[in-house]
Amino acid sequence: MSRTLDSSDLQWRKSSHSNNGGECVETAVQGHTHLARDSKHPDGSVLTFTRPEWQAFLQHVKTGTHQELFHK
Repeated sequence: MSRTLDSSDLQWRKSSHSNNGGECVETAVQGHTHLARDSKHPDGSVLTFTRPEWQAFLQHVKTGTHQELFHK
């Protein structure tokens, strides 16, 4: 199922470790849904995650195993 997401009223944020190099991910929360987008393309695609999916993704990032998620 596809739906249109109006993300204009969301409070997007990015990591304080961002170096303004343009390769940043911004995140926001809408209800129980976690959202992520490319900061260079704020009107582009938005990934949506349930809370458990988001927590699992963050755990993979923290342990350095997130690349495995994209190369299966």
